[in-house]
Amino acid sequence: MTVRERTHTWQDPMLTAGAAAGTDGLTFWKRVMNGEIPAPPIATTLGFTVHEVEEGRVVFGMEPAEFHFNPIGSVHGGVFATLLDSATGCAVHSALPAGVRYTSLDLSVKFLRALSAESGEVRCEGLVVHLGGRTALAEARLWDGTGRLCAHATSSCLIIR
Repeated sequence: MTVRERTHTWQDPMLTAGAAAGTDGLTFWKRVMNGEIPAPPIATTLGFTVHEVEEGRVVFGMEPAEFHFNPIGSVHGGVFATLLDSATGCAVHSALPAGVRYTSLDLSVKFLRALSAESGEVRCEGLVVHLGGRTALAEARLWDGTGRLCAHATSSCLIIR
């Protein structure tokens, strides 16, 4: 049996959280994308990065690997859900002023096709559909390396002022 091994490192998550608390969401995510602020540990754990960000929109990329697999040899649905939840939440965050936070209230995911280590780099785009005073609605789509839609999600977020 071949043994596979993975080493993982991350930075202090409180550095990232502190930076998030002191700046507006768009500036924060641009600084994460540019490497000025450490990515949150969930991003380094799963191996996804910010590719694009604008107000109300975030795009993540990730290369599926064996360590993402479920027991039947494809990317675990929880990895899909984590990417989709991150994209919806961060899209909302990118539209918030400094000092305002958010948290996911729900996440509804529709799985459309499997991902594997041969899927190529996936792209996950989150978009704000509605930003209110107390809640926000966002959606996300996840595509494989050939541009096929693999999953869709909607999420409600609580805005914490």
